[in-house]
Amino acid sequence: MSIDSGSGEDLSGLASTLTDSYEEFSVDPLDDWTTRSMVATMVPLLVALSVLQMVSGSVLEAYEEVLLTNPSLLILVPVQIGTAGNLGSIMCSRLSTQLHLGTFEFRLDNPDIRANSGAVLALGLTVFVLVGIAAWAIGQALGGTLTLLEVMTISLMSGMLLAVFVVVVSLVSVYTSYRLGYNPDDITIPVVTNVCDITGVLILFAVVGLVL
Repeated sequence: MSIDSGSGEDLSGLASTLTDSYEEFSVDPLDDWTTRSMVATMVPLLVALSVLQMVSGSVLEAYEEVLLTNPSLLILVPVQIGTAGNLGSIMCSRLSTQLHLGTFEFRLDNPDIRANSGAVLALGLTVFVLVGIAAWAIGQALGGTLTLLEVMTISLMSGMLLAVFVVVVSLVSVYTSYRLGYNPDDITIPVVTNVCDITGVLILFAVVGLVL
């Protein structure tokens, strides 16, 4: 049985074309993990976030008198901001892992997104209850006049509003960094934690203005 030499040449040409196309369009994932690319991405971002932190400090300074008058609120500020940053880090890490595994879909009806969001909100509810009780107790020891109901209301309302904000910002930052071609592991956590600082202060004192 003989093989047509013309067909063999056609198959060889097709194989060569496919190989060249693969080499042209395939991208080594390790190429994105260079020191140069990470520095080029992170330095401008950290500069912008540093400016945002200074704005956050200025906003907080505007409420200095209120904080010194109510020790419970003074305790709530760093704890709530830190807790929001931790919740955001958890959310971003889980979403980034799903993105790298290829299981992340940016849809509201995605069960993974609903599960992660629910877990963050449930964890926030638990933590902010404990934070409210601790802030009231320490505030009383320091001569504060706010009641347990007032402190708990402020802690829960501001904390849960901040937790919802954390979920939204985490989803948007992960999706946006992916669409722009950046590694979410490099971008999302610094963005979420810094944005939550200034937003946490604004939400907290907005709730304080409503409650007191």
